[in-house]
Amino acid sequence: MPRRPSMSPRNDEAADSSAPVLEMKSISKTFVAVRALRDVSLSVRRGEIHALMGENGAGKSTLMKILSGAYQADPGGEIRIDGKPVTIAGPLAAKALGIAVIYQELSLSPNLTVAENIYLGREPKRGALVDRAAMQAGCQEVLTRLGATFKPQTIVATLSIAERQLVEIARALHADARILVMDEPTTTLSSRETDRLFDLIRKLRAEGLAIIYISHRMAEIYELADRCSVLRDGAYVGTLSRDELSAESLVKMMVGRDLSGFYTKDHDAHPPTHSGREVLAVEHMSDGKRVHDCSFVLCEGEVLAIAGLVGSGRTELARLIFGADRRTSGTVRLAGQTISIQTPGDAIAAGIVYLTEDRKAQGLLLDMTVSENINLMIIGPDSHAGFLDLGKARQRARDAIRSLSIRVAHEKVTVGSLSGGNQQKVLLSRLLEIRPKVLILDEPTRGVDIGAKSEIYKIIDGLVKEGIGVIVISSELPEVVGLADRVLVMREGVIEGEVGAAAASRSRRKPS
Repeated sequence: MPRRPSMSPRNDEAADSSAPVLEMKSISKTFVAVRALRDVSLSVRRGEIHALMGENGAGKSTLMKILSGAYQADPGGEIRIDGKPVTIAGPLAAKALGIAVIYQELSLSPNLTVAENIYLGREPKRGALVDRAAMQAGCQEVLTRLGATFKPQTIVATLSIAERQLVEIARALHADARILVMDEPTTTLSSRETDRLFDLIRKLRAEGLAIIYISHRMAEIYELADRCSVLRDGAYVGTLSRDELSAESLVKMMVGRDLSGFYTKDHDAHPPTHSGREVLAVEHMSDGKRVHDCSFVLCEGEVLAIAGLVGSGRTELARLIFGADRRTSGTVRLAGQTISIQTPGDAIAAGIVYLTEDRKAQGLLLDMTVSENINLMIIGPDSHAGFLDLGKARQRARDAIRSLSIRVAHEKVTVGSLSGGNQQKVLLSRLLEIRPKVLILDEPTRGVDIGAKSEIYKIIDGLVKEGIGVIVISSELPEVVGLADRVLVMREGVIEGEVGAAAASRSRRKPS
């Protein structure tokens, strides 16, 4: 299939870089009785990184799905490319217009090569056969442009997440994308991989691409964005230029209120008040591969953070404690008593629960209701003669919805239809129903908007005041500093040291 001539500014000297390449005007979308978008407008220029922010459920994904052709907008709105009205009847029409979307869950075929993924559906032919030599040459050209070190013939399944993301970008550029949408691209990347991605995004901006960047991480918006537009409750709130960006202005636009107490603790003004009584002790925990001789103590009513780069062994250590993976050595004491944990069921029975970092794949049953998900771990105790007490289960779900401020119409709504923050609160409420002594939270606010983050922090603060010991694993340093009483630092499967959160907070405030 012949490639469309490039329409980027570098090949059109008359192009006005200040003129919008994309205009979405008065876009609305209704699903049955739910108005997901109300008269939303968005304008993006060539050579611009335009951040799109808002709480989960604000309408960001719906707006981008309309742009990508996955959804059709309600009548009355208009989309313009280079000032000309266009109709985006489906994903193929969007691609033909130079629109590419890189979703948080990458859409590559892992069993195919890099070249096969980049050319998928557009394979060059020599007679009746695919011209693989041409595929490899064209693929290598775009990989070289992006600075990739892997080869066109590499099987995608063997690549890291960061490398797979690069393949997605290469596929978009090879199809002559002019408008690139990136949805939470750094969620699973290490800090080093994130830095490399930012360098690439800036390079693409310099080449004239219009980039729509969606993220919940404010630090990324400050570092990258030329402008930032905010949606709230399906409506357009406003757009800030780079010199107008601030945490206060963004938060107020996104949530409609001030969140000055966003992080829960001022360690200098309020030192730890936990009892000092040992609730959990882990000694010499190892799996022989990714975790090596880890020991620590958690006190009743304390928040202990485990920090470190992606791949440092944080999650693997938590899974060993919880019995999800097999250990080669190590003991666990709960309230001074050594306990045997061979399976997650043993841990739960003892009062240790674990909130997984991947709520969709390993935590929630997305096709089941909120009530069914909340009651999942206590079906046995609620059953009588083999029958579940449905009235009791419904009431428990309603109580959890109220106490954790889960935004849902009623308990029979399916979990898959909820925003990320509300899904996380449903999963957390399920764990809390068994009245745990120790709560292990692995990336508790990943993919969660700022308003829901604040609510989750308040929930954690309330739990520790009840005497529950909490372990938080997080890749976000502000979150670690804001929540924890102590911080363990892991590197290559080993606990390298411990710092008090007050000291970490003071260090973070020092000018570099």
